Amino acid sequence: MPKLKTKSGAKKRFKMTATGKIKAGVAGKRHRLISHSAKYIRQQRGTKVMCASDAKIISHFLPYGL
Repeated sequence: MPKLKTKSGAKKRFKMTATGKIKAGVAGKRHRLISHSAKYIRQQRGTKVMCASDAKIISHFLPYGL
């Protein structure tokens, strides 16, 4: 079988945790923040672990992990 290619957009956007879960930056923190509450902005900091249904799709883009 030929080697599978990794989606280059996915390898830039996602990282894997030590237990194999996929983490990504949180959406909605780039612009238009003045209309959001301070709590919303505070919760959008850092990264989040993707839910199982999203992680299943993303794992197809990263066939050999990261």
